[in-house]
Amino acid sequence: MHKLERLLRPKSIAVFGGAQAAAVVAQSIKMGFAGEIWPVHPTKDEVAGRKAYRSVADLPGAPDAAFVGVNRHLTIEVVKALAERGAGGAVCFAAGFLETEAYDEDGERLQAELVAAAGEMPIIGPNCYGLINYADGALLWPDQHGGIRLAEGGKGVAIITQSSNIAINMTMQKRGLPIAFLMTAGNQAQTGLSEMALGLIEDERVTSLGLHIEAFDSVAGFERLAARARELKKPIIAMKVGRSEQARQATVSHTASLAGSDAASGAFLKRLGIARVDSIPAFIEALKLLHITGPLPGYRLSSMSCSGGEASVMADSAEGRWVHFPTLSAEHRAHVKSTLGPLVAVANPLDYHTFIWNNEPAMTATFTAMVSGGFDLNMLVLDFPRPDRCSDTDWWATLRAFEAALKTNRAQGAIVSSLPENLPEEYTAGLMARGMVPLFGISEAMDAAQAAAFIGWAVEAVIASMALGFPVALKTLGVTHKSEVGAVRLNLKDAESVSNAAHDLLPLGTGLYAERMVRDGVAELIVGFTRDPMFGAVMTLGTGGVLVELLRDSVTLMLPATRDDIEAALRGLKLYPLLEGYRGRPKADVQAAIDAIAGIADFVQKNEGEIEELDINPLIVCAEGKGAWIADALLVLGEKKNG
Repeated sequence: MHKLERLLRPKSIAVFGGAQAAAVVAQSIKMGFAGEIWPVHPTKDEVAGRKAYRSVADLPGAPDAAFVGVNRHLTIEVVKALAERGAGGAVCFAAGFLETEAYDEDGERLQAELVAAAGEMPIIGPNCYGLINYADGALLWPDQHGGIRLAEGGKGVAIITQSSNIAINMTMQKRGLPIAFLMTAGNQAQTGLSEMALGLIEDERVTSLGLHIEAFDSVAGFERLAARARELKKPIIAMKVGRSEQARQATVSHTASLAGSDAASGAFLKRLGIARVDSIPAFIEALKLLHITGPLPGYRLSSMSCSGGEASVMADSAEGRWVHFPTLSAEHRAHVKSTLGPLVAVANPLDYHTFIWNNEPAMTATFTAMVSGGFDLNMLVLDFPRPDRCSDTDWWATLRAFEAALKTNRAQGAIVSSLPENLPEEYTAGLMARGMVPLFGISEAMDAAQAAAFIGWAVEAVIASMALGFPVALKTLGVTHKSEVGAVRLNLKDAESVSNAAHDLLPLGTGLYAERMVRDGVAELIVGFTRDPMFGAVMTLGTGGVLVELLRDSVTLMLPATRDDIEAALRGLKLYPLLEGYRGRPKADVQAAIDAIAGIADFVQKNEGEIEELDINPLIVCAEGKGAWIADALLVLGEKKNG
């Protein structure tokens, strides 16, 4: 059991203080908390309708969680008493601790005394609002909030922020993001943000995690968090502040935390596979997308709208980003074109015009054709009319058509409003239930898609690497001569090095490929095939690796070629003595190399009508008994020849 279990998911809550404490009691009652609530007050007999106790010693039992809303000096006394009673944890609301050190010499001393008083009992804060558990209705929260309790069996995201006011603002969002837990970290005197996050992601009702970070509490703690999040397949979004000097100064003065180097922070998050966004709206939209779709497998987007203006804005919004709208293939374009009139220019982003507006069968055909392209996320730009002056009746045919297109293609989709206010909150739950993510704002939608793809590619690379077993090699797909452009990373020995390499390689090509590192390699060969217009398939064998053009140690064979032909060709290479164990080196598994080359040649002959070129470089030949392994291959297909 995580050490924060009782505090995060309490069965009993003790509450200390005056007005703020009364608000905590009232909020938990209002949210339908089913556990015990024990107010503690020196003179009142009841607080918010619940019986009050005089002290920690008078409580019916050791509370799972406590909200301590008294002054900073009394906070230390109450925390000590709770720890001695065996409480599960406490939220310390009071300010006046380390965050005031610049003008109050007592702040640092008092914070040290508070930590000492807590001992092994977890404390959150001080100088923080606390915790909202929307899953169980448990609120250690002294103010208003805009959230609602999760339905039985429901799921949502978890959010931790170092700013209590930002936390309140996030609960007031009207963007349809379901929140399961919200916490504030305050000064992180004892329990850091990463430890809180580890406690939250263990909850099966949490789908993803959002962190508003002013300072990292612990490098090791964040590394543990990232590793556990990967195991649980729960993605993390971070909004790290501190880019500007003004932000750094505000952070120090308000939370007693140093913002640190922004560049280093970005590199650290990147290495951990945590996606970074730069605004609160993007933070909300990214969490919403991850809640519904999870990480995206790639950066390829489609967009549809009935406006050329909207299509242009969508295209421009992808400029300078990794997410992009790939050009449609000729076949795909023709498929979409067949569902539209002759006056529509088919492209991605697609302006399907108003010719088919409110024609549900026609829109379904067009949307289904467009979505069939295998995109990682399909976007439909759709702003709703304001309900107080207009009717939205015609909009529902568009939504049904898009929903049908997604289901037919088993694809992920999002409704994107160009203006946030043009996607009413009351529509969001229904859209999400139908598998369509409501994204508010075009720029924010792009931020969300990029963050989800950033996580998705890295996560897939790490999962594949763990399945293969370390060390591994990671390569960028869709790039020729990979070593020349830095599109290969070798000998990656753990998940973090794979994640770091994956993010560096992402912009270079169309995908990533993980391979187990070959051990005991003796030599590298190139095995190439080209189609000669007169002689058909021709095979080239030679010294491979990055120096293939420089060494020019090769021999050409006509196909078909026997095993004896292949062995004779290998013996003719300057490399061959190395295969035989040159100057005491291990002998190579020549027979395995011949087997591999013969198998490749057979494949080429069977598909000679389609293969224009095949380049395998390198074929790594290992020590005797260890085999020969293809490390990289380039296949070029030509037009199929008949007859």
